[in-house]
Amino acid sequence: MRIEDFMLSCPSKKFLGIECFGCGTQRAILMVFQGKFSEAFQMFPAVYTLLLFFCFVGLNFIDRKRNYGQVLIILAIVNSLIMVFSYFYKHYF
Repeated sequence: MRIEDFMLSCPSKKFLGIECFGCGTQRAILMVFQGKFSEAFQMFPAVYTLLLFFCFVGLNFIDRKRNYGQVLIILAIVNSLIMVFSYFYKHYF
């Protein structure tokens, strides 16, 4: 049994034939856990900011004394910008 067998397919790519802004996220995260860091970045450039975002979301639930709201907002904006720029770079350049 492999983890790749449980990955979800992209509905946008499946039904419309075009990739969405998050296409490659699952494969890139799997590559990071396998130690293929440069391949993960090439697959989905926002993978590291996304993992950092998830770490701060976890910290937000664990450490209730501190407010991580500002950090989460900044990481969400940075992650969104990287996703948009990499999408257009991949498809138009």
